[in-house]
Amino acid sequence: MVWMMVFLCLCCGAEPASLRREAAAAERQAEEGREEKQPAEMPADVPVLDLYARSAVLMDGDTGRVLYEKDGYSILPMASTTKIMTCILALENGNPDDMLTVSSYAASMPKVHLGVRSGERYRMEDLLYSLMLESHNDSAVVIAEGIGGSVEGFAQMMNQKARDIGAYDTFFVTPNGLDATAMCEGPDGRAAERAHSTTAADLARILRYCIVESPKREEFLAITGADSHQFCDGDGKRSFGCYNHNAFLNMMEGALTGKTGFTGNAGYCYVGAVKQGEELYIVALLACGWPNNKGYKWSDMKTLVNYGLEHYEVRDVWREPELTEIPVTDGIPWDGSPDGEACVALRPDYKDGEAGLMLLLREDEEVVMTVAAKDSLKAPAPAGTVAGTVTYTLNGEIVKSYNLVTVRAVEKRDFQWYARYVWQLAFGGHW
Repeated sequence: MVWMMVFLCLCCGAEPASLRREAAAAERQAEEGREEKQPAEMPADVPVLDLYARSAVLMDGDTGRVLYEKDGYSILPMASTTKIMTCILALENGNPDDMLTVSSYAASMPKVHLGVRSGERYRMEDLLYSLMLESHNDSAVVIAEGIGGSVEGFAQMMNQKARDIGAYDTFFVTPNGLDATAMCEGPDGRAAERAHSTTAADLARILRYCIVESPKREEFLAITGADSHQFCDGDGKRSFGCYNHNAFLNMMEGALTGKTGFTGNAGYCYVGAVKQGEELYIVALLACGWPNNKGYKWSDMKTLVNYGLEHYEVRDVWREPELTEIPVTDGIPWDGSPDGEACVALRPDYKDGEAGLMLLLREDEEVVMTVAAKDSLKAPAPAGTVAGTVTYTLNGEIVKSYNLVTVRAVEKRDFQWYARYVWQLAFGGHW
């Protein structure tokens, strides 16, 4: 009888089970350049705010979700708000104590300027305060040439960073935001002239990167939030004082950072952030009036931030998913029997302390949690095998997702296992 069982096991094990490979489809962005954005779908009951800006966006700084927009995806020049990208790239790619040499081109920049002279040397950190507090155009060029080798090289770095963070409708030509154009490859592959420009949505996204995602976010906030900064050139022959001209820092509780801008083409522009409690708002304004309407941008900032504070609140929408076991084909059952069905339990794949999902929501907004697990797995299945996902969606968009993984390993019930089982059954010993 025993040998008959062994024979049957050999017959069953003679033909190995066929293996299936799951092809992982990697989606690549078809175009590296400009990606067409769709306007954020505003709820029907959202009021039309009385704004001066031609283009404006209110963004949730924590998630990047656009809460309100007025022509927020129109491509427009952005003037010196450009300098937030110049600053963050310098912080990420340079050293604060680097000594940068002034070129004749940098010294020729128009006002507003620090007044650097060709051949002089300056600490990069001092130039960053000059850049962000006083908005000096010559300091921007010294930084760009020092980090990128040239203005053109630095512009390439700026545009690559913009693509990396999803600001596809942004095109940088200069490090200081002066109106300019450059030739680039268009969507059809042909050379086309494109202006130094962005959208309010992209500009808000860039500031969010600077203060939320960048490894140099603390340094960025320290520079842009400083009241003043004094320094000398590298030889100690000339001394300078820079004072923060961002008046909004003193206009609203929680004002965190920001950058002004103005050119004849761009008009008055501003991008800034306000944090009150757990709520972080980012506002971007383009074409917000021309002389003599310098105060329009402050009015729009207050209007948009107050709209956010009045209509949104932070809520914890986290829920533990209800999980069940899933079968494992050809797996060894938990009790080690030859004819039982192997199953394995799943667990959420997040680290200790990561449970929780705080979102900025309107009272009528609801987050939907969806649990999707595979029907089965194929043995062998190591512990930690991905077997499903838990997804949180808001208005049809994913706001958080994490994997479901197996809590233990499930070995394969193959010929060798059957042979060992029969041997132990017959002789009560090990194989």
